[in-house]
Amino acid sequence: MPVPESGSRTETFCIDEADAGTRADKYLSLLIPDCSRSYIQKMISDGRVTVGEKAVKASYKLREDDLLVIDIPDPVLPDIEPENIALDILYEDDDVLVVNKPRGMVVHPAPGHYSGTLVNAVMYHCRDNLSSINGVMRPGIVHRIDKDTTGVLVVCKNDSAHRNIADQLSVHSITRKYRAIVYNILKDDEGTIDAPIGRLANDRKLMGINPAGRNAVTHYRVLERFGKYTYVECQLETGRTHQIRVHMKYIGNPLVGDTVYGPSKDPFGLGGQALHAMVLGFIHPGTGEYVEFCAPIPEYFEKLLKKLREE
Repeated sequence: MPVPESGSRTETFCIDEADAGTRADKYLSLLIPDCSRSYIQKMISDGRVTVGEKAVKASYKLREDDLLVIDIPDPVLPDIEPENIALDILYEDDDVLVVNKPRGMVVHPAPGHYSGTLVNAVMYHCRDNLSSINGVMRPGIVHRIDKDTTGVLVVCKNDSAHRNIADQLSVHSITRKYRAIVYNILKDDEGTIDAPIGRLANDRKLMGINPAGRNAVTHYRVLERFGKYTYVECQLETGRTHQIRVHMKYIGNPLVGDTVYGPSKDPFGLGGQALHAMVLGFIHPGTGEYVEFCAPIPEYFEKLLKKLREE
């Protein structure tokens, strides 16, 4: 049995009848969502997973009353380097930097994306003037948008501004309006989706409507209707992971191009969901005045709207 490292944590699971017969790697990947299945398999091959003090294989079928123990080493944080990547800056002062994030850019470093992120770009642009509250992997980042979502995002240059914006996010007082193109025709001109969102039990990487999840509210307004599609504005009251994508799927109108929560085929070859964070408004942490910023509709989005209008 491996001796736990000083920089590690040990998790112990008692297997009940319902989980008997499940592979050890599959069981652990469901119970430890911050570790991927491939990483769990590596820990198993390193002898870090035991039953009865004996190391097991990934394919080991769990038995009722097994005591499954896994020793998880603390992650080694990589050095995140500033990179001279052009930023589309909408506004900047000593407290905040407001940018228009392009499609395909990850907001902050994560496994597999340690360079080319918005954080790498703002580290170069702002030098040492970034808040430290979210640590070395996410300096300045108080909220984020998905890799394939474009639009406005605020970066905080100091801890005071970060705490101020985070407090506004926590009480849902920040204005966040998105533009989206969805499948099918929305009959009502406007509406509200109020349904809790949480991780799916059978796939911890995906979000879904979950009664045990966190409160989530999205307001929508129809802008245009096309043959099989609708152009909508979505305003977030809360800010859950993948909220608009999950909520629009829930009411039968998944986002065009979203092959994760919508149809597996992308009819327009967008390479990602048709979603744009257009408006962001908040009380400025330095002046105390309300400010609002708008990111123009990106070219790919305009081309899709033109195509739909012509059909």
